[in-house]
Amino acid sequence: MSTLMVSISGIRGIVGAGLDPEVIVKYINAYADFVGKGKVVVGRDARITGAMVNQIVTGTLLAKGLDVIDIGICPTPTVQFTVKTLRAQGGIAISASHNPNEWNALKLLNSSGQFMSPDEHQQMKKHLDVQSSFVDWTKIGKSTIYSEGLTNHINAVLSLPIIDLEKIKSKKFKVLADCVNGAGAYCIPDLLRMFGCEVIEMNCEKTGIFPRLPEPLPENLKETMKAVKANNPDFAIVVDPDVDRLVLITDKGEPFGEENTITLATDFVLSKTRGNVVVNLSTSRSVEDVAKKNNSTCYRSPVGEANVVQKMKEVIAVIGGEGSGGVIYPALHYGRDALVGIVFTLQYLADSGKKLSEIKADLPQYFIAKKKIELEDITPDEIIKKLIDKYSKEKINTEDGLRIDFEDYWVHFRKSNTEPIVRIITESKTLNHSEQLSKKYYDEINALMKS
Repeated sequence: MSTLMVSISGIRGIVGAGLDPEVIVKYINAYADFVGKGKVVVGRDARITGAMVNQIVTGTLLAKGLDVIDIGICPTPTVQFTVKTLRAQGGIAISASHNPNEWNALKLLNSSGQFMSPDEHQQMKKHLDVQSSFVDWTKIGKSTIYSEGLTNHINAVLSLPIIDLEKIKSKKFKVLADCVNGAGAYCIPDLLRMFGCEVIEMNCEKTGIFPRLPEPLPENLKETMKAVKANNPDFAIVVDPDVDRLVLITDKGEPFGEENTITLATDFVLSKTRGNVVVNLSTSRSVEDVAKKNNSTCYRSPVGEANVVQKMKEVIAVIGGEGSGGVIYPALHYGRDALVGIVFTLQYLADSGKKLSEIKADLPQYFIAKKKIELEDITPDEIIKKLIDKYSKEKINTEDGLRIDFEDYWVHFRKSNTEPIVRIITESKTLNHSEQLSKKYYDEINALMKS
C-alpha cells in the first residue's frame, strides 16, 4: 500500500512503499517546469536514504536544464536561508522531518526560500498532467558543491543585531544537546560552543540512523530527561532530524513545553523590537498574553508554515511560528529555524539571570490536550459543517476547520488531509480541564455522526 502524501508541506512517503524513484522523478519534473530556469538549491538531512534521493533529484533537475547548488547535509532552514541569500529560483530540502528512519520527503521551496503557497502548489501540480520533457545534451544543467551554505547560516545567526554574543559567552552555560543523529549533529554542538557553552553531546553521531522515535515529544525523550538529571546542565536542547523544530528541557530535567518555545521567542523579540506576531490556530493563548504584555497584536493563521508566513507578510510581523516548537524570525528568513530559537533562548537566559525552570513558571500557564476521532459513513467536511452550525453564535474562526474561543478555553477541530479523521485540540488553564473538554467534544462528534 502506498504511503505517499502530497501537500504544500512536501511530497512524503516511505522509501520503497510510496516514495519511489519514478515518483521522485515525476514530482521533480513538475517542480522544474514550475521553476522554469535558473538555479535550485538542494540540501538534505542525514537520514540514510538521503544520498539516493539526492542523486535522483539532482539528476532530474540537470536533465531539465536547471543548475543545482548542492549544499549537502544541513538543516532545512539552511536550505531556505541559502535560496534567499543566493537569489536562487527555488530550493529542495530532502527531509521527512520528524518521521521515522524509513520515511523521506521532498520539501519544495519557492524563489524566496519559503514553502510554496497553496496557489503555487496548485500551479506546480498542473505540470504533473503534462508529458515529461527534457533538454538535449548541449543544455544539461551544471551541478556545484557549495559547502559554505551551513557556515553562512550560522554566521548570520551569530551576527543578529538583537544578540549579545559576548554577554552570552560570559555566562558559560552548560548545555546538553540531543540531535537524534540527524542534521543537527553537523551544527548544533558547534553553534553552542561558539557561544561559549560547555556541550554535552547526546545522539550527535553522524550516522543518520535515529536511535528513538525522532519526533521531539516528551514520551520520546525519557532517556534525554534522565541524562539531564544525571549531568546537571543549565538546560537541554532537542531538535528534530532537519532542525526546524526546537524543544527545550529545563534544568530540572522536565519538559519546557513545545508551546513555550514560541512563547519565549515572542517575549524576547518583542522586548527588543516593536511589531506584530503570527501563530497558527492550534497554538497556545500564551503567545497572545505575552504579545499583550509587550503592547503587540497577535494574529492567527491556518496550521502550516506556509500559511503562517503568508499571514506574517500581510501584517508585517516581526516574529511568528507554530506551537510545535517552530520559531520564524523574518529578519533572518521566513522559515521555522531551531538555530534562531536556540540563540533567543541563550540570550533570554543571559538577560534574565533566571534558570529555565523559573522562566517556565513565569510564563502564562496553559495546557493543551489532543484527540482524533475516526469517522464512519460521514466526511470530515460534513462534521465540521455540523459543528459550525451548532456553534455559530460563539466566537468562531473557520479558516482552518473550526476554532471556537470561549472565555476560559478554546477548541480547534481540524480535518486530516490524508485520513477520514477529525483532530480535536483543546486548551485550558489546567490539564485536567483540557482533557475533560477533549473527551466532551469527542463524544459530541460521535453523537453528530449518529444524528
